[in-house]
Amino acid sequence: MGRPKRFSREEVLEKAMPVFWKHGFADTSVQQLERATGVNKSGLYSEFRDKEELFVACLRHYLKTQGRRELLTKEPLGWDNIKAFLKNGPLNKGEQRGCFSVNSMREFAILPDEAYAVVTENRALLQRLLTMNIEAEKPRMAASAVAEMVLSFFSGLCIERNLKSRKAFADRPIETFMTALRSL
Repeated sequence: MGRPKRFSREEVLEKAMPVFWKHGFADTSVQQLERATGVNKSGLYSEFRDKEELFVACLRHYLKTQGRRELLTKEPLGWDNIKAFLKNGPLNKGEQRGCFSVNSMREFAILPDEAYAVVTENRALLQRLLTMNIEAEKPRMAASAVAEMVLSFFSGLCIERNLKSRKAFADRPIETFMTALRSL
């Protein structure tokens, strides 16, 4: 009989995610994951089939726990929700900058297919939520097209957060972008 597990899956995900976030999938070693989680390789592989499964689990955990979707479901729907999404979505917390999901997109060519599916499903969900908020404002332009612009702008904000810029610097472009959106 094996030794009892002395860690929780959620703890491992919380500790492994920042390592993947900072270094990316390809540049994260199992040794870094062992150090970050405090769980040895055999323990990690008893919980996750391999590094790929751990990465996908971290990505799913991030998307489930980061709360960005809730910003887009608050009633009444509209521009205020989109502004809150843009202002509060990208992180700037220690080594965790931008968005883990957006940062992961740069490695699509080497990521497991499941990771690609998780990211694209999340983007499709965000697009639908953005579209609902935009439709509530009755723009002259197609709401789905405006939602695509918002999602692209959001991705750009996330990438800029990796430049270690302070959050305050992001507020002005968001205000300008929101002014432009309201005129569409």
